[in-house]
Amino acid sequence: MPDRLTWSIPANEYRRERWRNQFGWTREIVRMSRQNEAGLDRPIPGEDWDWRLSIAEIERDAPFSAFPGVDRELVLLSGNGLRLRFDDGEVHELLPPHDKLRFAGERAVQGELLDGLTHDFNLMWRRDRVRAELWHRPLVGPMVIFAEPGQTWAVHLLAGQARFADDSGLPPLQSGDTALLAAGSTRLRNVLEGGGEVLLVRVAPLD
Repeated sequence: MPDRLTWSIPANEYRRERWRNQFGWTREIVRMSRQNEAGLDRPIPGEDWDWRLSIAEIERDAPFSAFPGVDRELVLLSGNGLRLRFDDGEVHELLPPHDKLRFAGERAVQGELLDGLTHDFNLMWRRDRVRAELWHRPLVGPMVIFAEPGQTWAVHLLAGQARFADDSGLPPLQSGDTALLAAGSTRLRNVLEGGGEVLLVRVAPLD
């Protein structure tokens, strides 16, 4: 049984599909589930995922799909901005360069374009199975990523170029690519170096 899994997903391999409510399109990066003795996350088909990464293509004002039991975090990747109008009265604007917002998937929300289409990074996770955190960071020189036992990290390269200066065997990342680093029972250390900007996602099982 492997004690670590590392792999990369080029941007041109993301799978384009309709939103659950059919009002828009998304490019799915990966859907993950914890399904084996080592506790490593693995990509899976179907709906029984623990967490999921995708890029929403918002081309018109439209309601978001409902995801009961799921928390989500949205990050503006490109475009002039997106207004999120919740049915409970809250209004929040995601503005350039990379504003983000975390909210519950049960909340009814309408997406309204401020000035033209947007692309938005979408992290979703089932709150009764895992916890997730997301950061936007500059990449200037080396960045060390430690995955503690049972954790999985996703590295999404927003801009620039990067490579892993370690024994992971992962290929270089180009803008828009994603790498996944899953640790089993031992700590995993990876070194990313290059120049640009990254989104970092850390997913861990609930205590």
